Amino acid sequence: MAHVKAAGTSKNLRDSKPKMLGVKVYGNQYVKAGGIIVRQRGQKYRVGENTKMGRDHTIIALKEGKVKFATRRVTNHSNSINHATFISVI
Repeated sequence: MAHVKAAGTSKNLRDSKPKMLGVKVYGNQYVKAGGIIVRQRGQKYRVGENTKMGRDHTIIALKEGKVKFATRRVTNHSNSINHATFISVI
């Protein structure tokens, strides 16, 4: 019984393509109109002045200017107070 067992195939060799998420333009940096400021999943950052959110939660500049990050208090439906970071273009 001196034979080699047949080698099976591996099931863990597939990997997903990287999504390149994160902040692309930081505070006090210049951004052009239509430029991507943040690529994110969910609403870690929220839209402020002169910005809009794409359908994949990407925050985009509507006008050119400097990026400003600001933390504000927000309330949810149960009136608990949380803090959220808003992104604006000044």
